[in-house]
Amino acid sequence: MSERADLRPQGAQQDVGRVLQNGFYAGSAPSPTEPVAEAASKRDAKPSHYKVICISMYTDDLKRLDSMVEALKARGLTKANRSALIRYALGEVDLDRVPKGL
Repeated sequence: MSERADLRPQGAQQDVGRVLQNGFYAGSAPSPTEPVAEAASKRDAKPSHYKVICISMYTDDLKRLDSMVEALKARGLTKANRSALIRYALGEVDLDRVPKGL
């Protein structure tokens, strides 16, 4: 720490850390009239319109997926990514044509 930080009372150093952690680094600061606990619960609320999941894929399939994403980006679709391409593919699946031994 710097020499100036050593001159501050211990409580002041903790207050600065709390403000930075809870306000500055956490995104939007709570309004002055909003209790800190309510602001923290809003910040910690998880979105309900999507979920982060983990799936297993073979490395060859990932290479193919990545090359398709790169091809789309080369065509000017700069926001193309794995998730977007998988979501598009899901919309194109015809369940009547899916092989039984899938």
